[in-house]
Amino acid sequence: MKINVGNMAFSTSDEELRDLFSAFGTVATAEVVKDVEKNRSRGFGFVEMADEREGDAAIRSLNGYEFAGRKLRVNEIKPAK
Repeated sequence: MKINVGNMAFSTSDEELRDLFSAFGTVATAEVVKDVEKNRSRGFGFVEMADEREGDAAIRSLNGYEFAGRKLRVNEIKPAK
């Protein structure tokens, strides 16, 4: 399951994002999108979880969750039809 994570603090690292989601299950990938010129987070990222039930639990628990002073926006990325 692919998950979009928005409204993150600019200081959030890939490892912190992975740690946050790993409380709900196996994280295949966790990546904070970075501004190449400024070499800092753009405030959003992507997580991929191996198990859909674990991903659903993470979305339910973390959407609106305050992390590093920001309320996260977390939702599933649906495939284009």
